[in-house]
Amino acid sequence: MPWRDFAEELVGTSKEAIKKLAEYAEDYRIYPRSINKLGKSFFFLAKVEQKKKLIILNESKHFESFNGEIEEFAGFKAKVAPLNHHNAQRLRKLFPHTAPKVLGNKNPSIGLGDRLGIATPGHIDAVKESEVMPVFAQQSVRELNLTNRSFEAVLDDVSWAVFQEGYEDGFAADADHLKNKNEVETALDIGYTMITLDCTDYINNLREGITFQELKAQYEEIADYLKDGLESQYLNKTFVLGSNHELEYNKMNFYKIVLTYYQIIDFAKEIYHLIKKESKEIDFEISIDETSLPTSAEAHFFVANELKRNGININSLAPRFVGSFEKGIDYIGSLDKFEKHFKIHAEIADRFGHKLSIHSGSDKFSLYPIIGHHTKGRVHVKTAGTNWLEALRVLAENDPALFRDIYYYAQKKYKDAKEYYHVSTELVDIPDLARLSDKELSELLEIDEARQLLHITYGFILEAKKDGDYLFRDKLYKFWEKHDKEYRKALEFHIIKHLKKLGFYN
Repeated sequence: MPWRDFAEELVGTSKEAIKKLAEYAEDYRIYPRSINKLGKSFFFLAKVEQKKKLIILNESKHFESFNGEIEEFAGFKAKVAPLNHHNAQRLRKLFPHTAPKVLGNKNPSIGLGDRLGIATPGHIDAVKESEVMPVFAQQSVRELNLTNRSFEAVLDDVSWAVFQEGYEDGFAADADHLKNKNEVETALDIGYTMITLDCTDYINNLREGITFQELKAQYEEIADYLKDGLESQYLNKTFVLGSNHELEYNKMNFYKIVLTYYQIIDFAKEIYHLIKKESKEIDFEISIDETSLPTSAEAHFFVANELKRNGININSLAPRFVGSFEKGIDYIGSLDKFEKHFKIHAEIADRFGHKLSIHSGSDKFSLYPIIGHHTKGRVHVKTAGTNWLEALRVLAENDPALFRDIYYYAQKKYKDAKEYYHVSTELVDIPDLARLSDKELSELLEIDEARQLLHITYGFILEAKKDGDYLFRDKLYKFWEKHDKEYRKALEFHIIKHLKKLGFYN
């Protein structure tokens, strides 16, 4: 059927037209899952001159609300619109499934941070048969700075991908590790539905081995009204959990807990007031995982109870757990000790009605059965860098020369990258590529030291320039566009592995 005849039929029909359009989609470079009818207009994504565009068929009021050009598209009058921020905002208003929503605090959820802006289709493939609520838009200010992106760009990339894939099961958007009022206001204005408040700057990491007399001297400097109120609530008190585990507050641990955490409450209250001004519901997460020592059960209980006493409702809380949660690799530490501590944290979270949030949660395969079992699904697991590593795995398998160049550059920048991330790998531990054949390169993605090297140097790799031109960025994106299907499959397999271990995959 000639395209003009088909297009004329398309305007006057709906389901049958969509079915036929899907049949013709591959020839005309249309993404068939993106086809949506609104009134008498059809919206879909298509490749136009090697770039994705939003196509609106049938002249209507929608032509005026989207930026773009009125053109003849395959013989039919259409608005051809770029995938920019203005058009993404309009898309989210017209098609609610492309806008983020809240997670809630009862069902399992997973944060799938995408540093490249191209991972969401693979993430959709991974979660669509699972019981988790995904967070497709999840980046921290640090990650944005290292990749030269913005909160707007992250959310827009996700909205276009959700539209492209016809995904309508819902997703959230997490402005991760925010540290001040301005960052929170920016994220809320853009439309993020989850705020993760990083309380690091308000946590007092006490010196290891501090004496009781030193503790008492510091404690006495706190305002009397605060001390009196907290002492009446906790000092020399015992709280019994449902499992009969007892949380006891003697002077030693009480002074430590108060000195370490009491300042975060006012900070959380200030941010919570901003959130409450929103006309919509927002997930609020408190992060206290950036501490020098693991969060004790008594400390978790104290923070959760003080938030509650101050009228601050949270969706999730991220403690620092025992052992080591390093980037890109499995857990380091005793599984028995972790489980003993974790199940108490899970019980405290259940008592106060919030989720436990697992930061640096990717690739912790040995822990997932424990986490899934003791939370019974009331948990949020954050991943990000593992998606970048899967992108590099595809690169190693298909363009070994470019992978080698990136690997050597990462070695040069590793020391600088360690300023941003806590990892145990030293430069001397990193495998030497010279000993590996091209076919063996992808095996590096199974070695902890190589994973950490590539994991934390992503920003340096993507932003590296010479004489004003990117060294790798443009080559990489061109490569990933060509190998889109391979990257999707790699992501799907890798994230499903996470979900199966957690017990959340159907």
